Amino acid sequence: MAHLGLSRRHLLGVAAAAGTAASLPRLARARDKVKAGFVYVGPVGDYGWTYQHDVGRKAVEEHYGDKVETSYVENVAEGPDAERVIQQLARAGNDIVFTTSFGFMNPTVKVAERFPDVMFEHATGYQTRPNLAVYNSRFYEGRDVIGTIAGHMSKTGKVGYVASFPIPEVVMGINAFQLAMRKIRPDSELKVVWVNSWYDPGKEADAAKTLIDQGCDIITQHTDSPAALQVCQERGVYGFGQASDMQQFAPEAHLTAIVDDWAPYYIERVGLMLEDRWETHNVWHGFKEGHVQMAPYNPVMGEEVIAAAEKIRIGIIEGTHHTFAGPIANQAGEVKVPEGENASDEMLLTMDWYVDGVQA
Repeated sequence: MAHLGLSRRHLLGVAAAAGTAASLPRLARARDKVKAGFVYVGPVGDYGWTYQHDVGRKAVEEHYGDKVETSYVENVAEGPDAERVIQQLARAGNDIVFTTSFGFMNPTVKVAERFPDVMFEHATGYQTRPNLAVYNSRFYEGRDVIGTIAGHMSKTGKVGYVASFPIPEVVMGINAFQLAMRKIRPDSELKVVWVNSWYDPGKEADAAKTLIDQGCDIITQHTDSPAALQVCQERGVYGFGQASDMQQFAPEAHLTAIVDDWAPYYIERVGLMLEDRWETHNVWHGFKEGHVQMAPYNPVMGEEVIAAAEKIRIGIIEGTHHTFAGPIANQAGEVKVPEGENASDEMLLTMDWYVDGVQA
């Protein structure tokens, strides 16, 4: 096995396939070896989003050994540069290319149309082609769990949210967190600071400091570095990790983290390439499928809070609990999800409104 490191991310759209063709391309034969390329929006050392995708890439190498060769390019800007990098990987003889940020969607589509014999997989987008599949995770399910924890653990009722970009995935997560927190503490407020970046440790740290200065005693985030958690550790407040278990950066402050586990998916899809059984699809998985997991709970939470968190997680897996079960209204009081109904995937993937108590 071999890999080469050469040296993002997301707005979610409507989950609808576009431009599909009548027939699916078939590989000529089962392969003795697969070359797989990965395109990353951030550095592999961000300990968040890109780090977890690279953990998945390494798992592919470990699982298949000499049957696979992987490479990656990190710190790829969303836009024209992404198209250039994706095309280079296709021309370099890769059999399959994984592009791991929403902003890579249109460049991936363009390159996939130019290279019909190469398979492509795009994380968090919605456009498919006969040789282009889409995969995503229901991160909002994890925010339901940590919002529940925050409702129990916050003493002030004020919680801070370090947010990347005001796009549907992030808005969805903010609302999921606040809805869960208000079920425990009806007077809770969620203060949001936007850093307009997926990975900028300096801005993330400054945002956390600002929120703590405003009275927030718990900090959560939808950004990729552990900087906000490190501020929590220094200032004596609790926080949640993002994308990976960040406990090592804030041993006392870290309550848990939403963990993205891409490894099983990457192993499965490369295996299908080896077996000549790869085909396009559009999947959105969560706790039930193992794509979303929770890091170990900090014992400081106590048995009662841990049990409450686990009740939500298990309820989602068993189908007895839905994060966006009605009635849900926006801040103007307009009912968005009626009582007895659950928000549709289309609503979630285009969410552009906040629930009561969000200060964004």
